Amino acid sequence: TLLATLLTPFAHAARAWERLARLWAFTRLQADLPGGRLDTGTVVLGPAELRGSRRIRLGRGLFLYRELYLETQGDGEIAIGDGVVISRGAHLVAFAGIRIGAGSMIGEYASIRDANHRLGTDAPLRHSGHAARAIEIGREVWIGRGVTVLPGVHIGDGAVIGANAVVTRDVPAGARYAGVPARDLAAEAR
Repeated sequence: TLLATLLTPFAHAARAWERLARLWAFTRLQADLPGGRLDTGTVVLGPAELRGSRRIRLGRGLFLYRELYLETQGDGEIAIGDGVVISRGAHLVAFAGIRIGAGSMIGEYASIRDANHRLGTDAPLRHSGHAARAIEIGREVWIGRGVTVLPGVHIGDGAVIGANAVVTRDVPAGARYAGVPARDLAAEAR
């Protein structure tokens, strides 16, 4: 049709612009990483925000959506395995350490933070410091949209965490957890 013919150049331009935006986001993330190492098989859909000491190790073949926030403080490190997908708006903050195993998927707006403000000090809350415990997420774990993972939690290989859950304790390999606080769905079904 005539309309399709007229719009074809605009469609080509839009695809070219999208490829250019992805290239820019990839290059920016690579420049922000210490050592500037980012696997060419990694897809970066939009700019990521890196804060703090930037002690971040990224695996190969990642799929990173836009609005990703990665922060490390002190000795904290974020280590992401090969083939991990991190969806739009996810926040990872490490004062001790966050490790995500290969093939895992992190849903939109998930919050994975290994530290909390210290309570009960004489200092104002904002200046009270942090208590941190490392978080370990196994291989092939699926963390749903809006999930919060709290300090010290270990999630076993192949586990699934339902949307908007708050994970306050360890999750065994292969388990299905959901709710606030997150609990074992199989145990509740019995």
